[in-house]
Amino acid sequence: MKSKLAAILAVAVLSSAAFVFAQDVVHDVDKGAKDVGHDTKVAAKDTGHATKVAAKDTAKGTEKAADKTGDATKTAATKTGHATKTAAKDTAKGTEKAADKTADAVK
Repeated sequence: MKSKLAAILAVAVLSSAAFVFAQDVVHDVDKGAKDVGHDTKVAAKDTGHATKVAAKDTAKGTEKAADKTGDATKTAATKTGHATKTAAKDTAKGTEKAADKTADAVK
């Protein structure tokens, strides 16, 4: 009977040791999960801030590019308008001369 009691006691001690080690592992995993959660939160906050700054910078750059494009378009339109006006005058003069020569030739 004593040997059975000793065997049961030995098994109980060995089993409880495994239980104690398992609780340490659970505690370590829980702590690790909390640390990872905190690090993820910090990284997300930093990434969000960086994204916000990049979006603002992109918006400013786009606005500047649009202004420059608008100015260049206005300048090109002005130059094109002037060139068209000059060409129209030159064409009118050439047409008038041709009409005069044709009239002289018909007389």
